[in-house]
Amino acid sequence: MPASSGSRPQSSTAARISATAATLSSDNQHVIAEIRKALSMMRSIAVDLEKQEQSDKVKELEAAVLELLDTYDDCTHFSEAIQTIGGNYQPSEQLTDFNKLLEDEIAKSKAVSPSVPENNPFYRQFKEAIWNVHHAGQPMPGEEQEDIIMTSTQNNLLNITCPLTGKPLTELQDPVRCMDCKHIYEKDPILHYIRTKKPHPQCPVAGCPRILQLGRVICDALLPIEIDEMRSVKGVADATAVEDFTEVDDD
Repeated sequence: MPASSGSRPQSSTAARISATAATLSSDNQHVIAEIRKALSMMRSIAVDLEKQEQSDKVKELEAAVLELLDTYDDCTHFSEAIQTIGGNYQPSEQLTDFNKLLEDEIAKSKAVSPSVPENNPFYRQFKEAIWNVHHAGQPMPGEEQEDIIMTSTQNNLLNITCPLTGKPLTELQDPVRCMDCKHIYEKDPILHYIRTKKPHPQCPVAGCPRILQLGRVICDALLPIEIDEMRSVKGVADATAVEDFTEVDDD
């Protein structure tokens, strides 16, 4: 799908491309969110099957999870490529082949983060949930407990507290995320911060150089799911800590 900028001002063309990319990325984020919901549901079903000792069905479900994770990775690379094009595209006098441009950006994304479903944290969580049905509190074969904790708590949340209020993300009433630096904040405080720090409201996370824009700080489709996953992981960790303390106390 070639395009030329000869009949339009360059700034207008770039703005249209950026807006289109934002819409495509947002639509794709909803797809990713639905995949994550499906993975969570499949994990719960697998746990029930494991409790019923239906190991063959658990294996079938595990294979389906790996296939879905492959699609999940493809969608993630697509989103990253679209966001890169939307943020960096500059019109020129030459025709732009957007199909090739998109393919090239997807290839770059895959080169940086190769798609290996077996290494995906969601697959690790699936395997751990099955293991814990009959071996709760025990390291999985060939792994130390510390490795399990580090892997199972991986997520895409760059900060765990709002830099303005100090509240943990799991306690935020209305969380939003910057689409540029990916940091997360409580909505009202960050919008007030942006308005009062004009014209250059820098992200309040220490060391982050990004300049925030009102239209780029939003509650994207994945954010509520990721925070719910953080709550779930925190709940498991707290329960394990209580169990460990009880065992020590009994001794």
